[in-house]
Amino acid sequence: MQQHPRRSRNKKRSQTKSSGGRTVIHYRSGKTSLPCCSNCGQTLAGLPRPDSAKISKLTGTQRRVGRMYSGNLCHGCLRSLLRQAARNL
Repeated sequence: MQQHPRRSRNKKRSQTKSSGGRTVIHYRSGKTSLPCCSNCGQTLAGLPRPDSAKISKLTGTQRRVGRMYSGNLCHGCLRSLLRQAARNL
C-alpha cells in the first residue's frame, strides 16, 4: 500500500526505470501558490515560485527583492505607505 501522503490523486506521477530494471512510480507535488501582497492581494513581482525545499537552497538575493517589506507588500502599496509616513512627519 502507498504511504499516506501519496494516496491522493492530486500528485503528478511519472513512471521511471530504476537501476535494477524495475518500473517504479515517482510522485511529484504541484507548484506552490504565488506570493501575494498582504494589503491588496496583487501577486508580488521578482519572487520565485518553487517549493520550500528549493527556496531554502537559493541565496538571499534570489529569494526576495532588495527593498523593505519585499515579501509582504507590492511596490504600489509600499509607495503609498511611504508617502503617508512622510506626510505624517
